[in-house]
Amino acid sequence: MATATATKTKIRPLDDRVLVKPDEAEDVTTSGIYLPEGAKEKPMQGSVVAVGPGKLSDDGKRTPPSVKKGDTVVYGKYGGTEIELDGVQHMIMRESELLGIIE
Repeated sequence: MATATATKTKIRPLDDRVLVKPDEAEDVTTSGIYLPEGAKEKPMQGSVVAVGPGKLSDDGKRTPPSVKKGDTVVYGKYGGTEIELDGVQHMIMRESELLGIIE
């Protein structure tokens, strides 16, 4: 009998890039109306999954990132690149594309 093993893809962002798992799109509006898949608005916030080592400056030193794994961040609607890791959608973007950290 063959057994399937689940693979856990790991990705390490380079330089000042950040890997973000977007929050789920809302299924129901605040007034209780259920939204079809096509009407759901793309979320613009999510959780930081991984962070690169920081931007390399002209003098060869790294500037540490201002976000860390676990932070909840807000980003622009059209920022970053969508990627799929183990069937889950993620966004990879430069730190400069992040708009803020939700505290």
